[in-house]
Amino acid sequence: MMRLAQLGMVVVVLGVWELLVRLGVIDEFFFPAPSNILQTIWVWVSTGYVFPHLWVTLIEAFLSFIVGGAAGLAFGFVLARVGILERLFAPFLQMFNALPRVVLAPIFLLWFGLGIWSKVAFGFTLVFFIVFFNTLEGVKSVDRVLVNNARMLGASERQLLRHVFIPSALTWIFSSLHISVGFAITGAVVGEYLGASSGVGYAIAQAQGVFDTEGVFAGMFILMFVVLLVDLGVNRIERYLLRWRPASTS
Repeated sequence: MMRLAQLGMVVVVLGVWELLVRLGVIDEFFFPAPSNILQTIWVWVSTGYVFPHLWVTLIEAFLSFIVGGAAGLAFGFVLARVGILERLFAPFLQMFNALPRVVLAPIFLLWFGLGIWSKVAFGFTLVFFIVFFNTLEGVKSVDRVLVNNARMLGASERQLLRHVFIPSALTWIFSSLHISVGFAITGAVVGEYLGASSGVGYAIAQAQGVFDTEGVFAGMFILMFVVLLVDLGVNRIERYLLRWRPASTS
């Protein structure tokens, strides 16, 4: 029923949008009709135009997600367990986190060129801090009584990490991963938009350059659909890894 309700909301929004465009209430130049956008998407898909661009964007987003997520997890666990390191690095991490990411994109283009690595570096800066701060808080919020009881039973630091800290922090970690999926793709697309020779961001920039608003919206819709599919995959992995957790009664 919930899926049907969500699908109904999409149909209503697109239907009202289409009606307002047809009635001339909304300027079609700025907000093209959904039917025209879907037609452009069909042309992009049927001709195969979008697939090479989408493949490049997905590779960049995947690398950003994996590298940024792994680094965020590692640093989060280490700093949460070694208090002196957390106090040492805290002000620097806060300063770097406060930097506007868009400012870094031109620098990465200069350093790494127009290839995929400038987009991976940009996406890394978006993913890393989200995963890092959630992992840090997740590990620090583990019940101290549980940790002390495990130590009394002779658990080593490695056993604590495997059987206490990681399971307890998984909810925080997956919460960050859900957000990071979108940000990884955002980093790839923004990097492509600023300078690239391929990718969905490049295709959107090309469409914008010739005032093809239908192409711009088509690229946006395709990205939203891809993020939805990836997030569903993350949900399945989360349910599998957290299958030990009692089901919510709400």
